[in-house]
Amino acid sequence: MPTVKTPKTAAVPASKAPKAAKATKAAKTPKSSAPKPAAVVAAAPSYTASAPIVRIAIIGTGGMANHHAKQFKEIAGCKLVAAVDVNAERVAKFAADHGIAQTFLTVDDLLAKAEFDAVAIVTPDGFHASQSIQCLKAKKHVLCEKPLALNHADAKKMVAAAKKAGVINMVNLSYRDRIVLQAVQKIITSGGIGEVRHVEANYLQSWLSSKVWGDWRTTPAWLWRLSTKHGSRGVLGDVGVHIVDFAMFPVGPIKSVYCKLKTFAKAKGNRVGEYTLDANDSAVMTVEFANGALGTIHTTRWASGHANRLYLKVSGTHGAVEIDTDRSLTHYRICAGPDLDKAHWVEVEAPPTPTNYQRFIKSIQTGVQDQPDFARGAEVQKILDACIESDSKNRPIKI
Repeated sequence: MPTVKTPKTAAVPASKAPKAAKATKAAKTPKSSAPKPAAVVAAAPSYTASAPIVRIAIIGTGGMANHHAKQFKEIAGCKLVAAVDVNAERVAKFAADHGIAQTFLTVDDLLAKAEFDAVAIVTPDGFHASQSIQCLKAKKHVLCEKPLALNHADAKKMVAAAKKAGVINMVNLSYRDRIVLQAVQKIITSGGIGEVRHVEANYLQSWLSSKVWGDWRTTPAWLWRLSTKHGSRGVLGDVGVHIVDFAMFPVGPIKSVYCKLKTFAKAKGNRVGEYTLDANDSAVMTVEFANGALGTIHTTRWASGHANRLYLKVSGTHGAVEIDTDRSLTHYRICAGPDLDKAHWVEVEAPPTPTNYQRFIKSIQTGVQDQPDFARGAEVQKILDACIESDSKNRPIKI
């Protein structure tokens, strides 16, 4: 594989233009992800005939791992060669479903016995840091599920390990795949709405107030997300990570945050079996961006009527742009230019863009690091840590 190069414009790559470990902890209960609408993306990038095939191992074989497998199988230039999970039956079925030849019960065995180039880590949040660092030390390229780690300190260790290894590293902030976000980012960073003044962003789910994705009371895949003991940092860590990046990607860094977190009663004694339901259900943030803009960012699992809605409105001195995934995954709205004085909004179709999976494979084959990388994941994690500190101290926190 080529030497990794980080371009000077790595934070905003030209292509965008803008969930070591001991063997017994190698692949704990796999991450299961909420179903998401399919992203509209560009065709798989083409590579030169001389580019080597990227051999991929998937660590953790829960629900979201199936999405990883399907995405990689659609990309020319890579091959799934191994899967890891502590549950032998689960990993065997996963391998059979996706045509994967080798299975392992620990990351140690994977590293010792398999020949591969890169890993996708799709285990619960608490194992991201240890497993990523273990693979990085073995000089494997790593795509890690979000959030990058449970805290900023661990995320920084992952960034340092990736830098030392000199390999491709990416965090799967999956809503970067939304073509509407990529289009809006280009408009804002090119000055299309002038200087940004105000930002509204929210990520709304309703699986606590409805059975839109089944009954959470009877499903471990949902219950673990409500329990800090089981590695959850609540809605803030689960999907707050997405909406914070969704707002920061087009607007820029956040320099201060004031956050309120809330956990509501959901069951007798706030327990269901082995699960203590103590993780936050709702998060509301008031933020100031480095460019001076003010914003509100919030997320909850109690938003009845919204299965999985992301919303972003960015207002500037010369216009505004809006994304609402409940309304469209392919179109955004803009009020600018001659429409500004008439307060008239125009709906625009966004062009296709590569997925994170395509960016990951292309980065490995070209040696040029694309986004979002571990440094970006650590930046977002720093905001989430500040939210928890702000809630506990009941005051704004400077980033």
